[in-house]
Amino acid sequence: MEKLARTACEACNKHMPPLQENEREAYLKQLPEWRIVERDGIMKLSRSFSFRDFARALLFTQRVGELAEQAGHHPVIITEWGKATVMWWTHQINGLHHNDFILAARTDEVAK
Repeated sequence: MEKLARTACEACNKHMPPLQENEREAYLKQLPEWRIVERDGIMKLSRSFSFRDFARALLFTQRVGELAEQAGHHPVIITEWGKATVMWWTHQINGLHHNDFILAARTDEVAK
């Protein structure tokens, strides 16, 4: 996972195809806590993180938000008492790109 988290994101545009199933599965092996879910017809990476209280969940949400701003790539983050759920996908291609897996790995590092 550390190797994936250290990988540089590449520029993405709307003409790039989403990752194929075999590519998604290969990256997912490096992120065992993450799942690929389909929401609104779009494949997304999703993981829920547990915390002892709302304050810790909120702090995690802020840190993931800062990570997203630095990368110029923004997830859905749902924050609630003792839990935060993060979903990454690439809006421009309506699916999963290599960058989503990189940022999922970086999100895991934020949670440490």
